[in-house]
Amino acid sequence: MDQLSPCLLSTTYFGPVQWYQKLHRHPLVWMERHDSFIKQTYRNRCVIAATHGTLALTVPVEHRGDATLTRDMRVSDHGNWQHLHWNAIRSAYGESPFFEFYADDLAPFFEKKWQFLVDFNEAIMQTMCELLDIQPHIRHTTEYQAQPDIPDFRDAIRPKHPLPDPQFTPRPYYQVFATKHGFIPNLSILDLLMNEGNESVLFL
Repeated sequence: MDQLSPCLLSTTYFGPVQWYQKLHRHPLVWMERHDSFIKQTYRNRCVIAATHGTLALTVPVEHRGDATLTRDMRVSDHGNWQHLHWNAIRSAYGESPFFEFYADDLAPFFEKKWQFLVDFNEAIMQTMCELLDIQPHIRHTTEYQAQPDIPDFRDAIRPKHPLPDPQFTPRPYYQVFATKHGFIPNLSILDLLMNEGNESVLFL
C-alpha cells in the first residue's frame, strides 16, 4: 500500500465502508466540525441492506437557522427514532453471522440520550474502530477551510452523487440479502461488521 497523506473527513452516523477505509489507511485524519450542517448526508444518515433493498436511517436533528455549524447540531428526540433504528437494524441483521456477537456493543447507542450529533457520532466511531481493530490517528478541526491543502473527502463521500475516489474500489463480501439484491457496495460499516466480523478489516 502506498503511503498516503493526511485527509479531511466529515462526521458520520455509522459511516459507509469507504469512510472507514480512510480512517484505516490515512496516517492522520482531520475530522471536520466547523462546516455548515448539510442535510441528506452521512453526517446524520446511514444506509443498510434490508429485506426490500437499501434502507436509509436518519437521525433527526434540531435546525436552528440555515447556517448551523455541524459542531452545534443537536440530536432531536422526535419520532422515537432510536427505537425505530434499532428495530430496523435487528430486522436487517438478526440472521447475519455476527449480529449476536456485536449486539451488546451497539444497543447502548439506541438507549442513551445524546445532546450533540458530533459527540454521538464520535462515540459510535470509537466503538466501531475498536470492533474493527483499527487505531486511527484523529484530530478535530478548529476552523473551517474551504480549500484545504490535504485530500478533502468531506463532501466526496455522500449518499447521492459521490465524487470519484480512485483509492476506493468496493470489495464484495457476504451479505444476508445478496441472493435477492446482489452485492450492494459501500453500505454502512454495520453491514460489513455484521456479515464479516473480525475479518472486516481485510475489506478496508
